[in-house]
Amino acid sequence: MTRIKGGPKTRRKHKKIIKAMKGQWGTRHRLHKRAQESLLHSLRYAYEHRRERKIDMRRLWIARINAAARINGLPYSQFMNGLKKADVQIDRKILADVAVRDPNAFAKIAEAAKSGLKI
Repeated sequence: MTRIKGGPKTRRKHKKIIKAMKGQWGTRHRLHKRAQESLLHSLRYAYEHRRERKIDMRRLWIARINAAARINGLPYSQFMNGLKKADVQIDRKILADVAVRDPNAFAKIAEAAKSGLKI
């Protein structure tokens, strides 16, 4: 029997990978083998960094809440403890947004935290 090389199917697979690597520099977007390696790395980095982004955002929220809480006379740990004791259930994302956009509302939340601590 004669050998079948699978030309059109292989070419389609190669073109799909080359297209995915559009915007890469040098042979990473021209040669299939280099593009395949680069694609595997980039997909792995994307997977890892999707998880890292969640950690980074939480750090940012905590920094913003801490800054706003200190303006209102409480460090972050006491502020969060006061909110928990006052049974105020607002997550860090919303607290950080309120701290940046509406300082007066955050001051009222800080007063609730102080009342929870009974300061």
